[in-house]
Amino acid sequence: MHLTKVLELFPDRSVTQMLFKEVKNAAELRQSAVEGEISGALINPAMLVDPFQVLIAANKAVHLQTIGKMKTRSLYSEIIFNLSPTNKISEAFKRFGISDGDDVVMVVVVHNKDDLQHLSDITTRVDGRQIPVEDVSSLSDIEKIKKLYKITPQEEKCGSLLDAVVCRMATKDVM
Repeated sequence: MHLTKVLELFPDRSVTQMLFKEVKNAAELRQSAVEGEISGALINPAMLVDPFQVLIAANKAVHLQTIGKMKTRSLYSEIIFNLSPTNKISEAFKRFGISDGDDVVMVVVVHNKDDLQHLSDITTRVDGRQIPVEDVSSLSDIEKIKKLYKITPQEEKCGSLLDAVVCRMATKDVM
């Protein structure tokens, strides 16, 4: 149900993604995250093309944390910020963070390889049904994604939507 990947550049760290549908307590979860009670990024899956997109954002966040160059206050807010094609933190939270009325949530946790207790703690807090992370593309709002990342029809002819999105995420710091 969840997807865990070890970060190649940080082999002692893993990123786990969990996807929930029919979530009834999004407002409570969001408030808990704001107050630092949940150690995880709560992401709106409608703006995600593929779990790989989240893995890229998490890897960059861990790297920036390691070198002391984060633009936000926490690792989890940095993951949400890194998903955005712009350098506006508040816009990143508006587009990629969850809202009080959301009924689908992607939870992303960065942890030491063997620390799985933390995952079950978060899972018990979510009042919803866990579904396979690979199903995230069925929840995507493709038109909103194309508009936000300014994907042109020509771009889609020479690569995938995921390729274009990851390219925007990677180049936002130099554009």
